[in-house]
Amino acid sequence: MKAWLGGAAIAAVAASWAAAQTPPAIDAASISQDIKTLSSDDFEGRGPATRGETKTISFVAQRMHEAGLVPAGDPLPDGKHGWLQNVPLLRSEILGQPEMAMMIGGERRILTQGAEIAVRAPMDGTTHIALAGAPLVFVGYGVTAPEKKWDDFKGLDLHGKIIVVLINDPDYETGQGDFGGKAMTYYGRWTYKYEEAARRGAAGVLVVHESGPASYGWNTVKNSNTNAQFDIVRDRPAEAHTPFESWIQRDLAVDLFKASGLDFDAVKKQAQTRAFTPIPLKATLSVLLDADVRKIVSHNVLGMVPGTKHPDETLIYSAHWDHLGIGAPDAKGDKIYNGAVDNASGTAALIAIAHAFATAPKPQRSVVFLSLTAEEKGLLGSEYYATHPVYPLGKTVGVINMDGINVAGPARNFTISGSAKLGLLDDLIAEGTRAGRTFTPEPHPEAGSFYRSDHFSFAKQGVPAISFKSGNDLVEGGTARGEALAADYTKTRYHQPADEWSADWNLAGAVQDLTLLFDLGERLANAREWPEWAAGAEFKAKRDETKGERK
Repeated sequence: MKAWLGGAAIAAVAASWAAAQTPPAIDAASISQDIKTLSSDDFEGRGPATRGETKTISFVAQRMHEAGLVPAGDPLPDGKHGWLQNVPLLRSEILGQPEMAMMIGGERRILTQGAEIAVRAPMDGTTHIALAGAPLVFVGYGVTAPEKKWDDFKGLDLHGKIIVVLINDPDYETGQGDFGGKAMTYYGRWTYKYEEAARRGAAGVLVVHESGPASYGWNTVKNSNTNAQFDIVRDRPAEAHTPFESWIQRDLAVDLFKASGLDFDAVKKQAQTRAFTPIPLKATLSVLLDADVRKIVSHNVLGMVPGTKHPDETLIYSAHWDHLGIGAPDAKGDKIYNGAVDNASGTAALIAIAHAFATAPKPQRSVVFLSLTAEEKGLLGSEYYATHPVYPLGKTVGVINMDGINVAGPARNFTISGSAKLGLLDDLIAEGTRAGRTFTPEPHPEAGSFYRSDHFSFAKQGVPAISFKSGNDLVEGGTARGEALAADYTKTRYHQPADEWSADWNLAGAVQDLTLLFDLGERLANAREWPEWAAGAEFKAKRDETKGERK
């Protein structure tokens, strides 16, 4: 990843800064080595339920042991805790190549998986899909929001139909409206589009991909959706998934609309208003595919530094260990999605902070280090823990999540994924101020990052939770360099085989960040504070339900 290089002068500055600021327990060389190991080809991209998982969870548990943690996972037959929490999942993978064709304005067009369409393996429990001429209907942004007096469906019966839906929110392009302006709400997430379509009985979904509102390119869509898919084990999976879930390229959508006598951009503007009504398209879709669908067990890995005075109260640091595994080859023929930054780096950071806690004076509260599975498949490991907690959520102080660390050198600022109003963020900002750093609201709220990292699973259950992100105002190069490096990573490495370890990374910024997160956690682990959501926050009511458990 040469784009992240510092150079000799930057390295010298970084070494000097690290020597002056870094606690001995947080070691850049150890972090780098852990990333190198976890993202090596030997770990096969760390896909859940693969040989890569077996190697990964063994490595993480061993490193937690070496760091000085005690096992904190599911209880074993002898009553003691093991290192693992079993996470039952539904795994679905398309067998061979799906057969897909559209009739567009009377002409038949064959569709190719990964080219103009990216089809997910079925997650509603079915193993065979046979759609014959299913009609397509455009439903705008696919939003039903009674509290905003917004309904894109207007009572349309969707049974037997496939919806064509735009990504993000109705006010993404204008930056003004009832859905947060440029900041994505959950209504803008592709997961919501699928869920709403399932609630309405649709046969399938075609999400129209555009790089701006999606916040990533087609390669990311293709690589994330055309491999094995996972979900939590649901009693009624059809209530959360339609049989057919997919994305299509914008160019195909333009052709669909043109064949119906419509202009794509003009119709999209209509969809940004309450007056929009669904538009039947002069097109149908036929699909034939088979899938291998089965239940498997993946694993979260947990270690702990037990509290000395309030061991039943827990502070959680989290990071997901999984990535995309082995998939379609890139232009160089590389099929292993190594996931060095995403998220071998966060896993290495988790181990580094664990070591810092284990070698520091023991905290009054217990500190849990949670390495999560299947984040890339929909935050599934964290959703399972948050709904099947090993330690009561009512007595969980908060969650500090790490999803990718800074490999570009020290930054003057820091941020979090998305926006959140809660005391835990106030505490983080206070610690940052003490360290001479400033908090900057996330520079790209339109990406919907709050809903894309594991902290969201905990927030839904009321637990104060943030996902830390390093700043973009780099000491060397300022925001211009920080933004350029982030854009280059998203374009050329994110969810692609090129996300690989580099010996040339400048990890002084990572050490700077982890020192800040350690200081935050150490203070909370030795205090009587219970961070709360701000008044009016959407997760506050859920947290208040467990208020009696906290003293």
